[in-house]
Amino acid sequence: MRLDDEQESSHFEVQDGRGGGGGFGGGLGMLLPLVGSRFGCGGIVVVLIVMAVMGMNPLTLLGGGGQPVETSRPGPQELSAIQRTSLQVLGSTERRWADIFQAHGQQYPPPTLVFYSQSGQSGCGAAQSAMGPFYCPADQRIYIDTDFSREMEQRFNAPGDFPIGYIIAHEVGHHIQTIDGTADKVRNAQRRVTEAQGNALQVKMELQADCYAGVWAARDTNLMEPGDLEEGMRAAQAIGDDTLQKSAGQRPVPESFTHGTAAQRMEWLRKGLETGDPAQCDTFS
Repeated sequence: MRLDDEQESSHFEVQDGRGGGGGFGGGLGMLLPLVGSRFGCGGIVVVLIVMAVMGMNPLTLLGGGGQPVETSRPGPQELSAIQRTSLQVLGSTERRWADIFQAHGQQYPPPTLVFYSQSGQSGCGAAQSAMGPFYCPADQRIYIDTDFSREMEQRFNAPGDFPIGYIIAHEVGHHIQTIDGTADKVRNAQRRVTEAQGNALQVKMELQADCYAGVWAARDTNLMEPGDLEEGMRAAQAIGDDTLQKSAGQRPVPESFTHGTAAQRMEWLRKGLETGDPAQCDTFS
């Protein structure tokens, strides 16, 4: 992506969780549904086991004790390359979505991007690197572990700047769903249906966020370079539920999918890229 001339967002924080790890405001009630929507019910158990093996206290997921993390706003010269890239992407999403909202007579309230290393805290409970990047609707913040780009490159074989942009723009998509009421409607509907039906609703919400990520890229054409589309498709394919289950040695179980298949994720990212129109991102119809 061409990011050299892109102004960085000023809406960010850096958390330092060294020496602490408690005081998580949202606690169990907010965090476990968030983990469950990302990994499925079995994922909650996996995250707890991983934390225990790595010497972390699983009780931090319940909002228990310890010292709260420190939050700072370092200057540009103190930020890493990946942090600056992330903030340039976030700044781009702010300008594109502000234009879209303004066209409908509305003002866009941008989310805040929070960087943390290994562990942190969010309005939805603990932030752990095993969870991957996520959006917390309770505090309207996007949480990203500082090693996530390395994971995209090494674990998912999706190197390059555009996968980073895609992930951040996807989480911004969840912010859009929160402020326009879509997220609340889905959560309310999920309470009235079976687990499999609730997962299917979650898939629709994730695919819409993928489409919104494509809309962002389509509306900021100066960013796109040859090869970016291919990078984005590789990333979307790598994080499809069927791909992840196969790579874990499991047989794909569609009823457990929470984000969509690789084909679905590529399809909706491409639709956003080709249309640049958020109205075309209606995955619920």
